[in-house]
Amino acid sequence: MTDPRYKKLAKTLVEYSTALGKGDRVLLDMIDVPDEFSVELIRATRAVGAVPLIEVRHTRVTREILRETSRDHAEMIRDIELFRMKRVQAYVAVRGSANANETADVPADRMSLFSKTLRPVLNHRVNKTRWCVLRWPTPSMAQAANMSTEAFEDFYFDVCTMDYRKMARAMKPLEKRMRSADKVRIKGPGTDLRFSIKGIGAQMCKGDRNIPDGEVFSCPVKNSVNGTIRFNTPTLYSGTRFENVCLEFADGKIVGATANNPKRLNEILDTDGGSRYIGEFSLGFNPYILNPMCDILFDEKIAGSMHFTPGQAYEECDNGNRSAVHWDMVLIQRPEWGGGEIWFDDELIRKNGMFVPNDLKGLNPAKLK
Repeated sequence: MTDPRYKKLAKTLVEYSTALGKGDRVLLDMIDVPDEFSVELIRATRAVGAVPLIEVRHTRVTREILRETSRDHAEMIRDIELFRMKRVQAYVAVRGSANANETADVPADRMSLFSKTLRPVLNHRVNKTRWCVLRWPTPSMAQAANMSTEAFEDFYFDVCTMDYRKMARAMKPLEKRMRSADKVRIKGPGTDLRFSIKGIGAQMCKGDRNIPDGEVFSCPVKNSVNGTIRFNTPTLYSGTRFENVCLEFADGKIVGATANNPKRLNEILDTDGGSRYIGEFSLGFNPYILNPMCDILFDEKIAGSMHFTPGQAYEECDNGNRSAVHWDMVLIQRPEWGGGEIWFDDELIRKNGMFVPNDLKGLNPAKLK
């Protein structure tokens, strides 16, 4: 018997997140996901008159593809996947790997080559389709969240099917403020960072790109970032876990980078000319997500958090930075994580994870739940 929560989540993804309609073509990218959910997603797609195209992948197989990739091989995959992506109006990816570190032993040069070569596929998907990406709950995710498997599954389905329309209404004042702001200052333990977002714009993320969701993002003017930021959550990138990442900036560029694995950190930051510049600045406020689990789709939405992203900028809030890297690094500013402040144009916007101006208080956890 299929879990009834599968049908509810599939309906959310089809009718709200990607707003599929009659004749829309959608690529369903299922990675280590139960067949039962893939079936429900196909059925939900067809129920609204849309046309499903499905890809079933497994991360252990993908690891082997990456280990011995070459330029010719990566370019062949790019051409095939880009052709397919250009034929659809929407994209849904559900990723459920049982081992988040599956690609940890893939050589760094192969990962970099593959990422750079496949970047046009990602760019087209992000900028030209209606897309939504989410994880699938696994025992390893439950372990990372310090929860039992059953409790984590309950949490997962609660947060992924919450009232995102209500959240969207509460986001509008923050998006408006970020669109009109110039100077931003971030303060906290080990952190004093200044930059401008003038003229860049802002974008609400309300369950129509990622599930779970709950952020408003902008992007620094490329050369405006100065100071230091120390992140207090672990981060996973290209199969490697990093802790205590600290970045130092001068005129927009990362000129110093330390962590528990500084060699690998700097290898990633040296991927290309854009990977030492920032492509996103965002505030997270999902009231149900409180603690990191080294899964960025959850961690970047943590209540009272912000993230700062070396690498590629999104076209919606574009500072011109281009890179094969897009690495969301998360700083939690609630009191139990050390606290902190965010200022826009000398006005205190958030203190210790709580929004201060009256028009933004609707984004505080008690109001959103």
